[in-house]
Amino acid sequence: MKTFMTLAARNMKMFFKDKGLFLVSMITPIILLVLYVTFLADVYRDGIAGGMPEGFAMPDKVIGGLVSGEVASSMLAVICVTVSFCSNMVMVQDKISGASKDLSVTPVKKSLVALSYFAATLAVTLIICIAAMLVCFIYVGASGWFLSAGDVFLIILDIILLTLFGTALSSIINCFISTQGQSSAVGTIVSAGYGFFCGAYMPISSMGSGLQKVFGLLPGTYGTSLVRNHFLQGPLQEVQKLGAPPQLIEGIKDSVDCNLYFFGAKVSVAASYIVLALTVIVLIGVYVLVAYLTGKKRAPLIRHAGKKQNKNAD
Repeated sequence: MKTFMTLAARNMKMFFKDKGLFLVSMITPIILLVLYVTFLADVYRDGIAGGMPEGFAMPDKVIGGLVSGEVASSMLAVICVTVSFCSNMVMVQDKISGASKDLSVTPVKKSLVALSYFAATLAVTLIICIAAMLVCFIYVGASGWFLSAGDVFLIILDIILLTLFGTALSSIINCFISTQGQSSAVGTIVSAGYGFFCGAYMPISSMGSGLQKVFGLLPGTYGTSLVRNHFLQGPLQEVQKLGAPPQLIEGIKDSVDCNLYFFGAKVSVAASYIVLALTVIVLIGVYVLVAYLTGKKRAPLIRHAGKKQNKNAD
């Protein structure tokens, strides 16, 4: 355990020591929030206002709560995954610098080294995402706060699960990356595409039926829906108190992906948690297996190189 903690602390120190990588990871959530507020907040507001039945008036504070909740949930759902790819760059940098080869010839188990990368990435990503969540809470509070203590607790749980998902996914992919160019390409693809695939940029309900079925197979979709449900639960309860008909509440939930449908069947919040949790377990298992196999494959090569050096010395 002491060796594991030492390795994890070393990986975290290497991440924070790289000022450029740390700065990018911290600025990305802020830039995303600014972009969401600038370009998407008005779209969300117009969509909500346009869906109101004639004669039903909704206070600006309630609309602000709905809009800010949708913006905050979209941003957090994305950065839990994209930031983990930045945080996991230490693994790639060690391959580039040769530090991973040095670790391979030590008595430390390869599985322990792999888990130390995972733990460090998880810790760093959680720190950044929790900081971003606090910024989102300030934004929601300024727009219209209707969140309960239970909602806040569930949002934190959602962020932890999504961060575990992003960390496991980035760990598997980074096992096959060994150059700076490959890591930059993967980071660009994930940053540009993940928000679309998980329904953060554009609600899945507004897409065609074919895309809805495809995205219904992706676990990130359920993570986005969970965060959005818990950010919008309070504002929607306030809308209900104002006398809105149940059909209106369900219509709003459908339009912003609080309600997800898998091939026509409505997916409950509990089912979304199960899907995301099982996906995390499977991905962690795959990562451990991949790390073990790649470490096993590398070991004979290292022994062969050592014998060759001894032979040359003789």
